[in-house]
Amino acid sequence: MELESKPDPKRLAGQNFKDGYNCAEAILRAFRDSYNLDISDEALKMASGFGGGVGHSGCMCGALTASVMVLGVLEGRTDSSQNRDPIYSSAAQFHDKFANKFGGTCCRILNSHPFETKEHLRHCLKITGNTAGMLTEFLAEKESDSKAEGQE
Repeated sequence: MELESKPDPKRLAGQNFKDGYNCAEAILRAFRDSYNLDISDEALKMASGFGGGVGHSGCMCGALTASVMVLGVLEGRTDSSQNRDPIYSSAAQFHDKFANKFGGTCCRILNSHPFETKEHLRHCLKITGNTAGMLTEFLAEKESDSKAEGQE
């Protein structure tokens, strides 16, 4: 997994959020643009329903969901005969990092302010940016580990 980031995904995700994209859209768009991932504008639409913890239901945070989508683009499978262990492992590891950093994964737990209030949006902006930063670090660690394994 050779990745080369151009614009800073954390900054770009934050700007996307400020521009009106929800947390999931902001993350997926930022990583698509930063890492030149093969995700069409049409495919970006998949993230739209995950904002607010799946359509404002307060369930799993859209920033986390979109991060797992990014991992899926990088490590997912396109054929059922392919091994799913790599993406399952990465998704579980990132989920746990997110939960440890923020104290949970559910939108209603992470942000108790009413949806669309200034307080809620400000808090979501922080979560979105910090999640993008965590995912950038996570991908860099995976790339470093992969290179180290290749040298052994």
